[in-house]
Amino acid sequence: MKTMYVVLISVFLSVPQLSKAQSTEIDLTVLVGKWKLDMSPQDQTDSNFAMMEISEVEGNSFTGVFYREGVEIKDAQINTQLGVIYGALISGDNSGDYNSSFYLKDDILHGTTHAVNRDFLAVWTAKKED
Repeated sequence: MKTMYVVLISVFLSVPQLSKAQSTEIDLTVLVGKWKLDMSPQDQTDSNFAMMEISEVEGNSFTGVFYREGVEIKDAQINTQLGVIYGALISGDNSGDYNSSFYLKDDILHGTTHAVNRDFLAVWTAKKED
């Protein structure tokens, strides 16, 4: 009888942990919208801005435009395995492909854009426009 009580108590104590582990759904639709990218966040006196508009999130991917109108997002991926929204995408123009990645923290995207053919890595932040 004692063994059965110990088993039951162990099961009841583990139930809250199970429900907590399963309730960590992350709402990826927070990415949908127009984002104003500050391409030189270290310099608050400049006006070096670009844009990203995420039009749709489907599964672990998204579609839209990056940097300026007409530059389509390609091969976008989302990862939330650490409880944070991380995203990556490829965009490009006549000079080559740009590999960008970001994470969302406190309603701000913190990102980088790497242009292999142009030999640069840009660091940027983005805020969602109303």
